[in-house]
Amino acid sequence: MEERQTICLSDMTLGTLTDYLVSLGQPKFRGKQIFKWLHQKLVTDFSQMTDQPKTLLAQLQQHCTIAVPAIRRRQQSRDGTVKYLLQLADGNCIETVLMRYKYGNTVCVSTQVGCAMGCRFCASTQAGRVRDLTPGEIAAEIYTAQKDTGERVSHIVLMGIGEPLHNFDNVMEFLEIISCPEGVNIGMRNISLSTCGLVPKIDELAKRHLQLTLSVSLHAPDNATRSGMMPVNDAYPLEQLIPACRRYQQETGRRISFEYSMVRGVNDSDEMAQKLARLIQGMGAHVNLIPINPVDGSPYSATDEANVRRFQQKLEQLGVNATVRRRLGSDISAACGQLRREDAQARP
Repeated sequence: MEERQTICLSDMTLGTLTDYLVSLGQPKFRGKQIFKWLHQKLVTDFSQMTDQPKTLLAQLQQHCTIAVPAIRRRQQSRDGTVKYLLQLADGNCIETVLMRYKYGNTVCVSTQVGCAMGCRFCASTQAGRVRDLTPGEIAAEIYTAQKDTGERVSHIVLMGIGEPLHNFDNVMEFLEIISCPEGVNIGMRNISLSTCGLVPKIDELAKRHLQLTLSVSLHAPDNATRSGMMPVNDAYPLEQLIPACRRYQQETGRRISFEYSMVRGVNDSDEMAQKLARLIQGMGAHVNLIPINPVDGSPYSATDEANVRRFQQKLEQLGVNATVRRRLGSDISAACGQLRREDAQARP
Protein backbone atom coordinates (compact mmCIF):
# COMPACT_ATOMS: atom_id res chain seq x y z
CA MET A 1 0.00 0.00 0.00
CA GLU A 2 1.38 3.39 -1.02
CA GLU A 3 2.15 5.67 1.94
CA ARG A 4 0.14 8.86 2.07
CA GLN A 5 2.18 12.00 1.42
CA THR A 6 3.06 14.03 4.50
CA ILE A 7 1.20 17.34 4.59
CA CYS A 8 1.68 20.39 6.78
CA LEU A 9 -1.49 21.20 8.71
CA SER A 10 -0.33 24.71 9.57
CA ASP A 11 -0.28 25.56 5.85
CA MET A 12 -4.07 25.14 5.68
CA THR A 13 -6.71 27.83 6.02
CA LEU A 14 -9.61 27.03 8.35
CA GLY A 15 -11.79 25.93 5.45
CA THR A 16 -9.14 23.69 3.89
CA LEU A 17 -8.25 22.15 7.26
CA THR A 18 -11.91 21.40 7.97
CA ASP A 19 -12.33 19.74 4.57
CA TYR A 20 -9.23 17.63 5.17
CA LEU A 21 -10.45 16.41 8.55
CA VAL A 22 -13.88 15.61 7.13
CA SER A 23 -12.12 13.51 4.48
CA LEU A 24 -10.63 11.51 7.37
CA GLY A 25 -14.12 10.82 8.70
CA GLN A 26 -14.06 13.51 11.41
CA PRO A 27 -16.93 15.91 12.24
CA LYS A 28 -16.64 19.45 10.90
CA PHE A 29 -16.16 21.05 14.32
CA ARG A 30 -12.76 19.36 14.58
CA GLY A 31 -11.47 21.83 11.98
CA LYS A 32 -12.05 24.85 14.22
CA GLN A 33 -10.67 23.03 17.26
CA ILE A 34 -7.41 22.01 15.59
CA PHE A 35 -7.02 25.38 13.84
CA LYS A 36 -7.17 27.05 17.28
CA TRP A 37 -4.52 24.66 18.62
CA LEU A 38 -2.22 25.53 15.72
CA HIS A 39 -2.80 29.27 15.31
CA GLN A 40 -4.08 30.52 18.67
CA LYS A 41 -2.55 28.22 21.29
CA LEU A 42 0.54 27.78 19.08
CA VAL A 43 1.21 24.14 19.86
CA THR A 44 4.16 22.49 18.14
CA ASP A 45 3.25 18.84 18.68
CA PHE A 46 0.03 16.94 18.08
CA SER A 47 0.20 15.39 21.55
CA GLN A 48 -0.51 18.84 23.01
CA MET A 49 -4.01 18.87 21.49
CA THR A 50 -5.57 17.48 24.64
CA ASP A 51 -9.24 17.59 23.60
CA GLN A 52 -8.75 15.49 20.44
CA PRO A 53 -9.34 11.71 20.12
CA LYS A 54 -6.13 9.71 20.47
CA THR A 55 -6.91 7.80 17.28
CA LEU A 56 -7.07 11.07 15.31
CA LEU A 57 -3.87 12.39 16.90
CA ALA A 58 -2.07 9.17 15.98
CA GLN A 59 -3.29 9.55 12.42
CA LEU A 60 -2.11 13.16 12.24
CA GLN A 61 1.23 12.26 13.82
CA GLN A 62 1.79 9.68 11.11
CA HIS A 63 0.75 11.69 8.07
CA CYS A 64 1.03 15.38 8.97
CA THR A 65 3.51 17.96 10.24
CA ILE A 66 3.45 21.40 11.88
CA ALA A 67 5.75 24.18 10.65
CA VAL A 68 8.16 24.81 13.53
CA PRO A 69 11.38 26.68 12.65
CA ALA A 70 14.38 26.49 14.94
CA ILE A 71 16.10 29.64 16.20
CA ARG A 72 19.61 29.34 14.77
CA ARG A 73 20.76 32.77 15.90
CA ARG A 74 19.17 35.50 17.99
CA GLN A 75 20.44 39.06 18.28
CA GLN A 76 18.94 41.82 20.40
CA SER A 77 19.65 45.47 19.77
CA ARG A 78 20.11 48.16 22.38
CA ASP A 79 16.77 49.59 21.23
CA GLY A 80 14.95 46.31 21.96
CA THR A 81 14.74 45.08 18.38
CA VAL A 82 15.22 41.31 18.13
CA LYS A 83 16.51 39.69 14.95
CA TYR A 84 16.18 35.96 14.38
CA LEU A 85 17.90 33.66 11.95
CA LEU A 86 15.39 30.82 11.67
CA GLN A 87 16.21 27.40 10.26
CA LEU A 88 13.40 25.67 8.40
CA ALA A 89 12.73 21.94 8.28
CA ASP A 90 14.74 21.54 5.05
CA GLY A 91 17.80 23.32 6.51
CA ASN A 92 17.27 26.62 4.67
CA CYS A 93 17.45 29.81 6.75
CA ILE A 94 15.38 32.99 6.75
CA GLU A 95 15.30 36.16 8.83
CA THR A 96 12.57 37.57 11.03
CA VAL A 97 12.68 40.81 13.03
CA LEU A 98 10.58 41.87 16.03
CA MET A 99 10.41 45.63 16.53
CA ARG A 100 9.00 47.27 19.64
CA TYR A 101 6.96 50.46 19.26
CA LYS A 102 4.75 52.41 21.66
CA TYR A 103 1.64 51.11 19.89
CA GLY A 104 2.75 47.45 20.12
CA ASN A 105 5.09 44.89 18.63
CA THR A 106 5.61 44.57 14.89
CA VAL A 107 7.13 41.51 13.25
CA CYS A 108 8.81 41.81 9.86
CA VAL A 109 8.47 38.49 8.08
CA SER A 110 10.24 36.89 5.13
CA THR A 111 8.14 35.35 2.35
CA GLN A 112 10.84 33.54 0.36
CA VAL A 113 14.22 31.91 0.96
CA GLY A 114 16.33 34.44 -0.91
CA CYS A 115 14.96 36.77 -3.56
CA ALA A 116 15.01 36.90 -7.35
CA MET A 117 14.43 40.64 -7.74
CA GLY A 118 18.10 41.72 -7.72
CA CYS A 119 17.79 45.13 -5.99
CA ARG A 120 21.37 46.37 -5.76
CA PHE A 121 21.14 47.87 -2.27
CA CYS A 122 19.71 44.72 -0.64
CA ALA A 123 21.59 41.77 0.90
CA SER A 124 18.58 39.45 0.57
CA THR A 125 18.93 39.06 -3.16
CA GLN A 126 22.68 38.59 -3.53
CA ALA A 127 22.48 34.77 -3.65
CA GLY A 128 19.19 34.68 -5.58
CA ARG A 129 15.94 32.91 -4.74
CA VAL A 130 16.02 29.35 -3.37
CA ARG A 131 12.29 28.70 -2.87
CA ASP A 132 8.99 30.16 -1.70
CA LEU A 133 7.85 29.93 1.90
CA THR A 134 4.58 28.15 2.61
CA PRO A 135 1.71 29.90 4.43
CA GLY A 136 2.47 27.99 7.63
CA GLU A 137 6.17 28.83 7.50
CA ILE A 138 5.39 32.55 7.22
CA ALA A 139 2.93 32.36 10.12
CA ALA A 140 5.47 30.39 12.18
CA GLU A 141 7.85 33.36 12.03
CA ILE A 142 5.33 35.40 14.03
CA TYR A 143 4.56 32.57 16.43
CA THR A 144 8.27 31.98 17.08
CA ALA A 145 8.82 35.65 17.98
CA GLN A 146 5.73 35.68 20.18
CA LYS A 147 6.75 32.56 22.09
CA ASP A 148 10.39 33.64 22.42
CA THR A 149 9.58 37.06 23.88
CA GLY A 150 6.36 36.17 25.66
CA GLU A 151 4.84 39.28 24.09
CA ARG A 152 1.88 39.59 21.74
CA VAL A 153 2.46 40.72 18.17
CA SER A 154 -0.09 43.30 17.02
CA HIS A 155 1.30 44.36 13.62
CA ILE A 156 2.94 42.60 10.67
CA VAL A 157 5.03 43.93 7.81
CA LEU A 158 5.85 41.67 4.87
CA MET A 159 9.15 43.38 4.17
CA GLY A 160 11.70 40.70 5.01
CA ILE A 161 13.57 38.40 2.63
CA GLY A 162 11.74 37.84 -0.65
CA GLU A 163 9.14 39.59 -2.81
CA PRO A 164 5.67 38.85 -1.37
CA LEU A 165 3.84 39.23 -4.68
CA HIS A 166 6.29 36.80 -6.30
CA ASN A 167 4.88 34.21 -3.87
CA PHE A 168 1.33 35.46 -4.36
CA ASP A 169 -0.87 32.42 -3.62
CA ASN A 170 1.01 31.36 -0.47
CA VAL A 171 1.05 34.93 0.84
CA MET A 172 -2.70 35.29 0.27
CA GLU A 173 -3.34 32.08 2.23
CA PHE A 174 -1.02 33.30 5.00
CA LEU A 175 -3.04 36.52 5.23
CA GLU A 176 -6.25 34.51 5.55
CA ILE A 177 -4.72 32.35 8.29
CA ILE A 178 -3.20 35.19 10.30
CA SER A 179 -6.34 37.35 10.24
CA CYS A 180 -8.73 34.49 11.06
CA PRO A 181 -10.69 35.08 14.32
CA GLU A 182 -9.96 31.46 15.35
CA GLY A 183 -6.22 32.19 15.10
CA VAL A 184 -4.08 35.09 16.31
CA ASN A 185 -6.62 37.38 14.62
CA ILE A 186 -4.35 40.22 13.47
CA GLY A 187 -6.53 42.62 11.49
CA MET A 188 -5.71 43.55 7.90
CA ARG A 189 -5.39 47.22 8.83
CA ASN A 190 -2.43 46.21 11.00
CA ILE A 191 -0.65 44.51 8.11
CA SER A 192 1.62 46.13 5.49
CA LEU A 193 2.73 44.32 2.36
CA SER A 194 5.75 45.58 0.44
CA THR A 195 6.39 45.04 -3.25
CA CYS A 196 9.12 46.17 -5.63
CA GLY A 197 6.43 46.74 -8.25
CA LEU A 198 5.10 43.58 -9.95
CA VAL A 199 2.34 45.36 -11.87
CA PRO A 200 0.11 42.37 -12.80
CA LYS A 201 0.14 41.18 -9.18
CA ILE A 202 -0.71 44.66 -7.87
CA ASP A 203 -3.80 44.57 -10.09
CA GLU A 204 -4.62 41.05 -8.87
CA LEU A 205 -4.23 42.12 -5.24
CA ALA A 206 -6.51 45.12 -5.81
CA LYS A 207 -9.37 42.82 -6.86
CA ARG A 208 -9.28 41.15 -3.43
CA HIS A 209 -10.17 44.41 -1.66
CA LEU A 210 -8.03 43.62 1.38
CA GLN A 211 -7.76 46.40 3.93
CA LEU A 212 -3.99 46.05 4.33
CA THR A 213 -1.49 48.80 3.49
CA LEU A 214 0.35 48.35 0.21
CA SER A 215 3.91 49.69 0.35
CA VAL A 216 5.59 50.09 -3.01
CA SER A 217 9.39 50.17 -3.07
CA LEU A 218 9.91 53.13 -5.37
CA HIS A 219 13.39 54.42 -4.42
CA ALA A 220 13.74 56.67 -7.50
CA PRO A 221 11.43 58.96 -9.49
CA ASP A 222 12.84 58.32 -12.99
CA ASN A 223 13.43 55.16 -14.98
CA ALA A 224 17.17 55.57 -15.49
CA THR A 225 17.91 55.90 -11.78
CA ARG A 226 15.37 53.28 -10.71
CA SER A 227 16.56 50.68 -13.24
CA GLY A 228 20.09 51.20 -11.96
CA MET A 229 18.92 50.37 -8.45
CA MET A 230 16.14 47.88 -9.22
CA PRO A 231 16.23 45.60 -12.30
CA VAL A 232 12.47 44.99 -11.97
CA ASN A 233 11.99 48.49 -13.38
CA ASP A 234 13.10 47.20 -16.80
CA ALA A 235 10.09 44.86 -16.80
CA TYR A 236 7.64 47.27 -15.16
CA PRO A 237 8.83 50.87 -15.67
CA LEU A 238 7.26 53.83 -13.94
CA GLU A 239 4.86 54.39 -16.85
CA GLN A 240 3.26 51.06 -15.88
CA LEU A 241 3.85 51.06 -12.13
CA ILE A 242 2.37 54.43 -11.17
CA PRO A 243 -0.93 53.89 -13.10
CA ALA A 244 -1.19 50.48 -11.39
CA CYS A 245 -0.80 52.21 -8.02
CA ARG A 246 -3.51 54.70 -8.95
CA ARG A 247 -5.80 51.83 -10.01
CA TYR A 248 -5.11 50.09 -6.71
CA GLN A 249 -6.11 53.17 -4.73
CA GLN A 250 -9.25 53.66 -6.79
CA GLU A 251 -10.26 49.99 -6.50
CA THR A 252 -9.60 49.56 -2.77
CA GLY A 253 -9.98 53.06 -1.34
CA ARG A 254 -6.68 52.46 0.50
CA ARG A 255 -3.84 54.96 0.41
CA ILE A 256 -0.53 53.62 -0.90
CA SER A 257 2.77 54.12 0.88
CA PHE A 258 5.90 54.59 -1.21
CA GLU A 259 9.19 53.34 0.26
CA TYR A 260 12.16 55.52 -0.69
CA SER A 261 15.63 54.38 0.41
CA MET A 262 17.96 57.36 0.61
CA VAL A 263 21.23 56.70 -1.25
CA ARG A 264 24.02 59.25 -1.19
CA GLY A 265 24.52 61.01 -4.51
CA VAL A 266 21.98 58.82 -6.33
CA ASN A 267 18.43 59.79 -5.37
CA ASP A 268 18.77 62.40 -2.61
CA SER A 269 18.96 65.73 -4.46
CA ASP A 270 16.39 68.53 -4.60
CA GLU A 271 15.86 67.69 -8.27
CA MET A 272 14.90 64.14 -7.29
CA ALA A 273 12.46 65.47 -4.70
CA GLN A 274 10.80 67.62 -7.36
CA LYS A 275 10.58 64.67 -9.76
CA LEU A 276 9.08 62.50 -7.05
CA ALA A 277 6.45 65.09 -6.16
CA ARG A 278 5.42 65.38 -9.82
CA LEU A 279 5.33 61.61 -10.27
CA ILE A 280 2.84 60.93 -7.47
CA GLN A 281 0.92 64.20 -7.70
CA GLY A 282 -2.73 63.94 -6.75
CA MET A 283 -2.49 60.51 -5.12
CA GLY A 284 -2.40 61.67 -1.51
CA ALA A 285 0.18 58.95 -1.03
CA HIS A 286 2.58 58.71 1.87
CA VAL A 287 6.35 58.62 1.26
CA ASN A 288 8.45 56.74 3.79
CA LEU A 289 12.07 57.89 3.63
CA ILE A 290 14.51 55.16 4.69
CA PRO A 291 18.13 55.77 5.66
CA ILE A 292 19.64 52.58 4.25
CA ASN A 293 21.67 50.24 6.41
CA PRO A 294 25.17 49.57 5.02
CA VAL A 295 25.44 46.30 3.07
CA ASP A 296 28.75 44.64 2.25
CA GLY A 297 29.21 44.32 -1.49
CA SER A 298 26.75 47.09 -2.32
CA PRO A 299 28.01 50.16 -4.23
CA TYR A 300 25.65 52.40 -2.27
CA SER A 301 26.14 54.37 0.92
CA ALA A 302 23.56 56.05 3.13
CA THR A 303 22.61 59.70 2.92
CA ASP A 304 23.49 61.55 6.12
CA GLU A 305 20.69 62.46 8.51
CA ALA A 306 20.74 66.16 7.71
CA ASN A 307 20.26 65.46 4.01
CA VAL A 308 17.37 63.09 4.72
CA ARG A 309 15.64 65.83 6.72
CA ARG A 310 16.27 68.38 3.98
CA PHE A 311 14.77 65.99 1.39
CA GLN A 312 11.74 65.44 3.64
CA GLN A 313 11.19 69.18 4.06
CA LYS A 314 11.45 69.71 0.29
CA LEU A 315 8.78 67.08 -0.34
CA GLU A 316 6.49 68.61 2.25
CA GLN A 317 6.94 72.04 0.65
CA LEU A 318 5.80 70.40 -2.59
CA GLY A 319 2.67 69.01 -0.93
CA VAL A 320 3.85 65.43 -0.33
CA ASN A 321 3.28 63.73 3.03
CA ALA A 322 6.71 62.33 3.95
CA THR A 323 8.13 60.79 7.11
CA VAL A 324 11.52 59.34 8.02
CA ARG A 325 11.50 55.73 9.13
CA ARG A 326 12.85 55.21 12.61
CA ARG A 327 16.13 53.35 12.28
CA LEU A 328 16.06 50.18 14.38
CA GLY A 329 18.62 47.47 15.01
CA SER A 330 21.57 49.11 13.27
CA ASP A 331 23.92 47.38 15.74
CA ILE A 332 22.71 43.84 14.90
CA SER A 333 23.13 43.42 11.11
CA ALA A 334 19.73 44.99 10.62
CA ALA A 335 19.87 45.20 6.81
CA CYS A 336 17.60 42.48 5.49
CA GLY A 337 19.48 39.34 4.49
CA GLN A 338 22.78 40.12 6.21
CA LEU A 339 22.41 37.60 9.03
CA ARG A 340 21.46 34.83 6.61
CA ARG A 341 24.40 35.65 4.34
CA GLU A 342 26.86 35.74 7.25
CA ASP A 343 25.61 32.34 8.39
CA ALA A 344 25.92 30.84 4.90
CA GLN A 345 29.49 32.15 4.58
CA ALA A 346 30.41 30.62 7.94
CA ARG A 347 29.17 27.14 7.02
CA PRO A 348 31.70 24.64 5.63
